[in-house]
Amino acid sequence: MSDVPIGPGAATTRRAGRADRLAALGELLNRPLTSYYLVLGCSALLLALGLMMVLSASSIEALQKTGNPFYWFLKQSLSVGLGLPVMWICSRLPQRFFRLAGYPLMALSVIGLIMVIFIGETELGAQRWLYVGGLTIQPSEPAKLGLVLWGADLLARKAKGGLIEWRQLLIPLMPGTAILAVMVMLGRDLGTTLVLMLVFLALLWVVGAPLKLFGGILAVSTLATVIMISVEGYRSARIAGWLDVWGNAQGSGYQAAMGQIALGSGGWFGLGLGSSRQKWGRVPHAESDFIFSIIGEELGLMGTLLVVALFGLLGYAGLRVASRVKDPFVRLAASAAVAWIAGQAIVNIGAVIGVLPITGIPLPLVSYGGSALLPTLAALGMLLSFAKQEPGAADALAARGPGPAARALSWLGLSRPLARIRRPGRLRPTSRHVE
Repeated sequence: MSDVPIGPGAATTRRAGRADRLAALGELLNRPLTSYYLVLGCSALLLALGLMMVLSASSIEALQKTGNPFYWFLKQSLSVGLGLPVMWICSRLPQRFFRLAGYPLMALSVIGLIMVIFIGETELGAQRWLYVGGLTIQPSEPAKLGLVLWGADLLARKAKGGLIEWRQLLIPLMPGTAILAVMVMLGRDLGTTLVLMLVFLALLWVVGAPLKLFGGILAVSTLATVIMISVEGYRSARIAGWLDVWGNAQGSGYQAAMGQIALGSGGWFGLGLGSSRQKWGRVPHAESDFIFSIIGEELGLMGTLLVVALFGLLGYAGLRVASRVKDPFVRLAASAAVAWIAGQAIVNIGAVIGVLPITGIPLPLVSYGGSALLPTLAALGMLLSFAKQEPGAADALAARGPGPAARALSWLGLSRPLARIRRPGRLRPTSRHVE
């Protein structure tokens, strides 16, 4: 006789087992440091995957153009090497630093965007880059972080005294965002303009702006987008290529067609790491804008779903921080950062799979490009800092003891400077909410 239970009792046992597993999962998600470890883990996995795929996607073109197949991989590794300390430092900075940093960062971004308009370099129809010595700088990337911090602090200060009329919350947030958006549009960078609008709308959503305001903003944005597309021939051709990819596969739809071929040829589990055929000069910008197509070809559907899942978990962790920490600035900044990073990932992936037009914005943490990577890592470090303010997080960190980085600094005799950095971050959360 079998020992496996049968009959109504077996169904009850299975339901009880599922309930126990769900209870265990719920307990895990409710732990104080869940957000902290989700942000840290997802960021690390996406960075590692990005380095691996940049090496694979760029090696052929790098060998042809520079004679060194590791050329772009080494440059991206340098950016990661600079960005990780920035992320680590930001994770230990107090909230007050981020509230103050938004203002100079916005000012520097505006200055950089003005310089781009007059002396910037134009590539592929967009004027985005400044060449300073041997460095390539894209001022619109730190402008995203600047808008997140400046806008969050501005609205948090206005809401500090309690509920106020929502129209008062638009000044000077709307003019400031409009200035950034107009300067980016003058550089013919529609993709970054879209991301700035996502940040702006996220701030208004969290602060409780009425739905009719969103309708008006979306209507004006749609009209501006239509005008921008109609006055620039290459944008009209890009839209035509998106609407009929295979009818324009030898013209404006070429990049989209090659990207979809790469995705389709990967199957369930891919051709194998480094085995992409489309990276041999067929997919333009395979290491940056279309790196998701190479992931699909080499790692298959499972690889692309893993990337989507990591961005989903990263977005969940950021929103979890925003919902559990009651400080208005933290709620606003964390929500806006999630809208920026997750929204940009959605736009990039949507363009590669063909459901959105190609905008030329990179996949965060994965695509090649130091100008985009450094502000993103700084924003993730900020989320780590905010995650430590969740209820019970400080006690959980104290019980855990010093981490490996802290032990290394202590061994080098630098434990006191570390303590001075950490101490200001222990702020009392305010009881006010942004309604």
